Amino acid sequence: MNEPSSPKPAHGLPILNSAPPAKDPVCGMSVVPERAAARVEHAGKMYYFCGVGCAERFRKEPARYLAAPGTAGMSHVTLVGIAGAASPAATEKPAASAAEKAAGDARKYTCPMHPQVVQQGPGACPICGMALEPMEVIAEEEADPELVTMSRRFWVSAALTAPILILAMSEMALGHAGILSNSARNWFELVLATPVVVWGGWPFFERGWASIIHRSPNMFTLIAIGTGTAYLYSLVAALAPGIFPASFRMHGGEVAVYFESAAVITTLVLLGQVLELRARRRTSSAIRALLGLAPKTARQVAANGEEHDVALEQVRPGDRLRVRPGGKVPVDGVVVEGASTVDESMVTGEPLPVEKKPGDRVTGSTVNATGSFVMRAERVGSETLLAQIVRMVSEAQRSRAPIQGLADVVSSYFVPGVVVAAVITFAVWAMFGPEPRLAYALVNAVAVLIIACPCALGLATPMSIMVGVGRGATSGVLIKNAEALEILERVDTVVVDKTGTLTEGKPRVVSVSVAPGSRLSEAELLQLAASLEQGSEHALASAIVGAAKEKGLVLEKPTEFQSITGQGVHGKIAGRSVAIGTERFLKGLGMEMKGEAAATPASAQTAVTPVFVGVDGSAAGILSIADPIKASTPQAVEALHRAGVRIVMLTGDRRETAAAVAQKLRIDEVEAEVLPGRKAEIVRRLQSEGRVVAMAGDGINDAPALAAANVGIAMSTGTDVAIESASVTLLRGDLRGIAKAQRLSRATMRNIRQNLFFAFLYNALGIPLAAGVLFPFFGLLLNPMIASAAMSFSSVSVIGNALRLRKARL
Repeated sequence: MNEPSSPKPAHGLPILNSAPPAKDPVCGMSVVPERAAARVEHAGKMYYFCGVGCAERFRKEPARYLAAPGTAGMSHVTLVGIAGAASPAATEKPAASAAEKAAGDARKYTCPMHPQVVQQGPGACPICGMALEPMEVIAEEEADPELVTMSRRFWVSAALTAPILILAMSEMALGHAGILSNSARNWFELVLATPVVVWGGWPFFERGWASIIHRSPNMFTLIAIGTGTAYLYSLVAALAPGIFPASFRMHGGEVAVYFESAAVITTLVLLGQVLELRARRRTSSAIRALLGLAPKTARQVAANGEEHDVALEQVRPGDRLRVRPGGKVPVDGVVVEGASTVDESMVTGEPLPVEKKPGDRVTGSTVNATGSFVMRAERVGSETLLAQIVRMVSEAQRSRAPIQGLADVVSSYFVPGVVVAAVITFAVWAMFGPEPRLAYALVNAVAVLIIACPCALGLATPMSIMVGVGRGATSGVLIKNAEALEILERVDTVVVDKTGTLTEGKPRVVSVSVAPGSRLSEAELLQLAASLEQGSEHALASAIVGAAKEKGLVLEKPTEFQSITGQGVHGKIAGRSVAIGTERFLKGLGMEMKGEAAATPASAQTAVTPVFVGVDGSAAGILSIADPIKASTPQAVEALHRAGVRIVMLTGDRRETAAAVAQKLRIDEVEAEVLPGRKAEIVRRLQSEGRVVAMAGDGINDAPALAAANVGIAMSTGTDVAIESASVTLLRGDLRGIAKAQRLSRATMRNIRQNLFFAFLYNALGIPLAAGVLFPFFGLLLNPMIASAAMSFSSVSVIGNALRLRKARL
């Protein structure tokens, strides 16, 4: 999963993984085959394309593109699943900071609205024109080259625009004559507005031109057309006013210029970009907070006992490390000497420290309390839990929720529709408006173009996803992808495995009962059972072996060991035939069940699992094993019931024992004595009944069901296979995380709907106002400068609303 050559951030943990891409033969862009927008087979070979347009051109003239594959200088951009391609203008890097120039900034960058766009180094998205963000977040907050560039352009533009505004306001105060003649005023505004529009607004013209060339119209298309039209018209009017007909002239005969509007619009859009970039940086705060938890050094214990500090990157598996009082655990590992308590709230969210003694596992970046201990490093670098959390959160923030498809569809038609609306506005005012008709037509068409920028619509979903996923990570809920976050809101059925999910997953022997007539003592029965179970990995086997060791019993080595999944084991111990398992298993082996079987119902009432032991062909006794219910489980079940969620418990345990646990916890439905292969079948049956199912489990046998469920939820205390199969991982390892994850999902989806509603409402109201719908009734027109301010702050308001998720109560 990890790429060895991936660049590492400052903390030394690579969090970026990328598969080797194929090359689009038409535009030369790199495309991940699994996510290609189109594919065409030619001459027995499959070719992959960044967009449908490239695929169509290839189908028409394959020989042309195979003879001259790609566009030079563009292969450094990865663009997956979009129509159109990047241009040099679209991917040109903005000015970098001195540190980045020194380092070369070899990181990969992506677009928050279009995560399929990836390139090395900063730049602009070829689809929407937005500034790309680094895929790797580092612990230290760094300078943003795009923010630095946009800030510089804004302050210079604001300084040049201010005198123009002051002149306009003074003329309004002094009357029509003003303080300058019409010609002098035009030249004054031309001199000041030109650097604002041409230099300050140059990135907008670059991105707008790239969007037209590659048929991916976006907000910068509208900004470039609007400000460019206003400026060029004003330039001609200032230099050659005599060429304009009467329909362009004001009542005094002069031709109006709109340098003021062009300069103010450019400055306001720059302000909006600066505010947006600043707000977008805050969406990475969750990852930055996680990375800040990692220590920079570790204290290594040499073979001769000497201790010295080493950089965290130099720690290797097997190294012995000293963790001093108040220090952070450097990497994941096992305590080998000493004892202490460790604050694991970073992982579990639990405020109480956990006692650690030799043999206990410790997690990197957790905080040691008062004691000192020596640990053996096991997982270092990208393998530590913290690195995995960072990687998972980073990937999830860049994933796309299904609801994003709505915004994408609307946006694909929106910009062309706005251009058409602007043309219609110009035509209507030119034909039916008051004099000067063409001047009114131009101003209102520009206002329509400016106010209708779809940036707020595009940002509505990805910003909420980024903040929501980060908020979950800080609360112990890791979301792997945005789709799972969206589906969680609709989950109405939660299927849970009993052992390790509802219960502690650490069964223990609570009693040993010898069968009437058996010559074995309780210690002998336990010794034989434990000796045989040494060869089993089942949780109940571990409980039996652990009970024997606690009593100091010497275990024999089993021979002829055989395990029957879901039933039991049998073999020989010191020449004696021993079988352990369910009552049905022993009956199948021909062992006579006597009075001891009567104890079964009584044990089941207290959620104790009876394990039957047979020796030399007859039943010899029962080991009663209990798996304590987690203290948090009743609270979690109650929270899910309050949310209207039905809970189904699956277990391979006996029906009576499962019923006792279900009754105690008020579980809605129980499926007992379930073999591992049936769990996925039960999930699919519930889905066929129209239920949206979340499956929670922690074992290897839960992996198929986790994958089959609408949302798979794994406990971090479970196996790697279960965690990989799930869409959500609960770091705290208890079911309260499911209720928390669902609350997070509902809060995030509510936030997305608020953003989308605001974006749609803003455009639905803004376009008619800009077109002049109020003019016939109230004589009111929307100045293009006001339209620009509204457009800029609509994007900022969407981001601001998304940032509210950081304080959502889970």
